[in-house]
Amino acid sequence: MPKPLVIVESPAKARTIAGFLGAGYVVKASMGHVRDLETKGLAVDVDNHFKPDYVVSASRKDVIRDLKAALKDADELLLATDEDREGEAISWHLLEVLKPRVPVRRMVFHEITRHAIEDAIANSRDIDYGLVDAQESRRIVDRLFGYPVSEVCWRKIRQGLSAGRVQSPAVRLVVERERERMRFVTAGYWSLDATFATEPSFTGRLVALDDRRVAGGGKDFDAAGRPVSDDIVVLDETGVRALVDDLDGVPFRVASVDTRPYTQRPKPPFITSTLQQVGGSRLRMSAQQVMRVAQGLYERGYITYMRTDSTTLSETALTAARDQIERVFGNEYAAGAPRRYASKSKGAQEAHEAIRPAGESFRTPDDVARELRGADLELYRLIWQRTLASQMPDARGQTVTVRITATTTAGRPTEWTASGRTITFPGFLAVYGFSGDDAESDDDESRRLPVLAD
Repeated sequence: MPKPLVIVESPAKARTIAGFLGAGYVVKASMGHVRDLETKGLAVDVDNHFKPDYVVSASRKDVIRDLKAALKDADELLLATDEDREGEAISWHLLEVLKPRVPVRRMVFHEITRHAIEDAIANSRDIDYGLVDAQESRRIVDRLFGYPVSEVCWRKIRQGLSAGRVQSPAVRLVVERERERMRFVTAGYWSLDATFATEPSFTGRLVALDDRRVAGGGKDFDAAGRPVSDDIVVLDETGVRALVDDLDGVPFRVASVDTRPYTQRPKPPFITSTLQQVGGSRLRMSAQQVMRVAQGLYERGYITYMRTDSTTLSETALTAARDQIERVFGNEYAAGAPRRYASKSKGAQEAHEAIRPAGESFRTPDDVARELRGADLELYRLIWQRTLASQMPDARGQTVTVRITATTTAGRPTEWTASGRTITFPGFLAVYGFSGDDAESDDDESRRLPVLAD
């Protein structure tokens, strides 16, 4: 008896979806793109409206043969590739190559769960040729601008390197930056920190000596490596060591304490770029590693689609996040109203969702710890934390800046500063254990300071 044929990209996704659909469907994998531009020459007819010359990839001929055989016994074709531009283009290429004589539907979903797959079948659509044209345009620009740069890379660096619409201008940026670096004049300076044995202890930075500001960074020097002002003191190793000796046994006094209230808002849910950034800072993973792990989590039904530039969460996700926040952290940690984040990118595809745990109810990292290990579990934890945090209240507290003075045995006045913050209500920070989700939480103002008075 004929059955609908469902085509997805990868075997892993095919196995997961086949388990949801059961014996009433045949699920096959296209193994990604089945055809691409001809590898010889530009394969783009610039004199004929930039018409591309497509050929079936040699490594996909057996795949096409298998799909055509399966299509002969099918009463319907369901194209279930990813919902982004690449996925839409893959579906269109499959349509062009397979030339089906049965009804064709395009099913899209942003998470691989039973409910999402059943909903995608019930609410299928046609091929979105706007997305197809967008992907094709990007691919043509890659070929027209990337190939010439690639050939330079082959001659000057090594064979096998490739460039595209992004890498080509990036090469120029790198070259310009390198030329700027070559013109740069270095300037040496030393800084001095003092650790104060309070409870908790904290560190202050020397900012002034003899009532003159101490150089502490590039902003204090001009292009020739000279101090930008005569009021700036540039310390060297000899001066610092002498200063340390002169400060031995000298009393330090709190000159002023400046306290200001602060509010910290949670960040939006993850999109592709922010997931890569935080995965790098927290898990020490490369962008490629982050995407490989995320791809596996998506295909096994743990997270939503991981290639997105939208920070939008569906109503289902907002409800799931709020329910879990109230259950895990308490009612006071659920924001008064759902937080909705607008994407900064004008080209963001708002039909997509942000990256979040899959399903109508979220599983905590402890819930999936028996199924996930290592990088899989750690990346899932980051996604779960970021999603819940985005729907929790602001963290509230106080920012404290303390100014400390001391006079050396040689009679030279010194001034030191330290900054930190105290938390009065953790808000969304509770999901992170009272710290942030990336390297920004390690700045000076995130440190705890003891109670100080002038």
